[in-house]
Amino acid sequence: MDALGNAASAARGTRAMLLLAWTLLNAVSGLKAEDGGMVEELVTEKEAEESHRQDSVNLLTFISLLTLTILTIWLFKHRRVRFLHETGLAMIYGLLVGVILRYGIPATSYHNKTPPSCSLKEGPSSTLLLNVSGKFFEYTLKGEINLREIHNVEQNDMLRKVTFDPEVFFNILLPPIIFHAGYSLKKRHFFRNLGSIITYAFLGTAISCFVIGNLMYGVVKLMRAVGQLTDKFYYTDCLFFGAIISATDPVTVLAIFNELHADGDLYALLFGESVMNDAVAIVLSSSIVAYQPAGANTHMFDASAFFKSVGIFLGIFSGSFVMGAATGVVTALISCSFTKLHCFPLLETALFFLMSWSTFLLAEACGFTGVVAVLFCGITQAHYTCNNLSEESTKRTKQLFEVLHFLAENFIFSYMGLALFTFQKHIFSPIFIIGAFIAIFIGRALNIYPLSFLLNLGRRDKIRGNFQHMMMFAGLRGAMAFALAIRDTATSARQMMFTTTLLIVFFTVWVFGGGTTPMLSWLHIRVGVDPDQDLQPSGDSFQVLQGDGNQDEGQSKTKQESAWLFRLWYTFDHNYLKPILTHSGPPLTSTLPSYCGPLASCLTSPRAYENHDQLRDPDTDLIHNDADLTFTFGDTAITANGASASRADAAGGLGWSANGKRSGSTSEEALERELDSREQELLSRGTRLVFPMEDHI
Repeated sequence: MDALGNAASAARGTRAMLLLAWTLLNAVSGLKAEDGGMVEELVTEKEAEESHRQDSVNLLTFISLLTLTILTIWLFKHRRVRFLHETGLAMIYGLLVGVILRYGIPATSYHNKTPPSCSLKEGPSSTLLLNVSGKFFEYTLKGEINLREIHNVEQNDMLRKVTFDPEVFFNILLPPIIFHAGYSLKKRHFFRNLGSIITYAFLGTAISCFVIGNLMYGVVKLMRAVGQLTDKFYYTDCLFFGAIISATDPVTVLAIFNELHADGDLYALLFGESVMNDAVAIVLSSSIVAYQPAGANTHMFDASAFFKSVGIFLGIFSGSFVMGAATGVVTALISCSFTKLHCFPLLETALFFLMSWSTFLLAEACGFTGVVAVLFCGITQAHYTCNNLSEESTKRTKQLFEVLHFLAENFIFSYMGLALFTFQKHIFSPIFIIGAFIAIFIGRALNIYPLSFLLNLGRRDKIRGNFQHMMMFAGLRGAMAFALAIRDTATSARQMMFTTTLLIVFFTVWVFGGGTTPMLSWLHIRVGVDPDQDLQPSGDSFQVLQGDGNQDEGQSKTKQESAWLFRLWYTFDHNYLKPILTHSGPPLTSTLPSYCGPLASCLTSPRAYENHDQLRDPDTDLIHNDADLTFTFGDTAITANGASASRADAAGGLGWSANGKRSGSTSEEALERELDSREQELLSRGTRLVFPMEDHI
């Protein structure tokens, strides 16, 4: 019995020892698992911290580029250097930084092993879920990798991270650029040439697109014949390239025009065409992408698909136009009737900014084109909402969008220079690049010269030959063409288009932009012209200029000199829309019939009655008063009430009174003060009859 008891005790002791050993093993395994989890978390945190630091370095790089560009621009302006514009300068700095990032920083690749192979029953998807030891991991598709680059997927973290998502350009950088173009539009010269601008923008862009597309299709055929092209490159791809490269952006030329005060009509034609044809180009490219013929071959011509694409073009453009204008009208109503935001300039400016920017995003969300919407939103805001803003908010909004436009534009051009070395999917094809240069020049020529000839048949003020040559020369490519090209680089055809577009932008900005000043001199285009004045005399013996001062001289002639389409719109807008949407213009009680009195009183802003006797519509020429008449002979002005004012006060300080006698003064300073005060008085009141003594060149 004792032996059995001892055996039982020994067995129990053995089991206890085994249980203790098992417990210790589980504890050790748990500690190892916890240690492994902690190590994994530490690695993840370290990678996140390193990624955050790398992102900060990337942003600091671009901010440094912009800072250096601004300082160099100041130096160029101080030295009056015009052979290189700020955008070309930003591209040069971007190129230098791109070279440093590409060749000056060692590689940090993590892909040194052969990747595991797997087979999928279906094609690659945008998102892939993997089950690894019971844990699910999500992977996103970045694109196909060539076999020669299989071990250099992440050759450098900097190169990978400085390549921005194309949506950054469309949703963040493009809206302030396009909005500023519409918000800063000079209405007088724009509407006077509205018919020509629309013709160049719509018909001209379509001509350029199809000419370039067909020529490039011939280039593609040549590349196949000589064995330089093996991948797919369809006719629709060529038309798509023609659409995106037809978007002109003569920012360099326009900046020099503005600085030299070049001819106002030429400036309006170039500026209006560039603004409108950007909108046309993006809608046209979307329509070409939407071209889907029925049947097996989806790249042959199909009439029904063609007309469907035309309908898509018209629908997208008109819908975007309506959405942009409607957003501007809503903003005008909010600032005019429903709130008193003018008492809080900060809130007023913030609301204006958010409503303007949201127009772009709203149009994109609804399937329209944000570029078109935000452009016409800017024009509507400048025409209506700007009249309701307080003086402080007016200055703030103009300065805000001007600064955003400047920074966004220079950021894009800096990124262009950077992308030439950091973008990892470039395809340089000499035949395609040379053919593209030839095609864009032919397309631009067939756009400008034939349409100018047709327009001159109906224009009173002809588009002269030197203007046509300058428009041909100023067909630069810029931010819009680059943004459209980088938006889709999935196929080899699109990658080749992107590389070629980048080189075309470089060449046109540097060569044509730098040659603008010599070209103005060679073509004998007048400079030093006040953009708010028209120095060309009319065919009459005299002109009646009504209004108060130089600003009203220009505004009073807007209606008479504008295109017929604007003249039809002007009266309706002045009498009915502006009284509803703004505080300027006559109250509706004075423009609507008497039986509409209650409705007119309800729709008219109370401030319109308060300001009716003090403010006047800046576009109106319907002014009647009993002010003085001023007769201007060359440099001498005669007033009907006997007061005199002379422009040539430096030549003796003599004027003419109404009785024809000269009057002088012994004190030159007193005479200048008198003339200044008299001039201000005359400019603030009265109607002036101007008799041109000689033709202005």
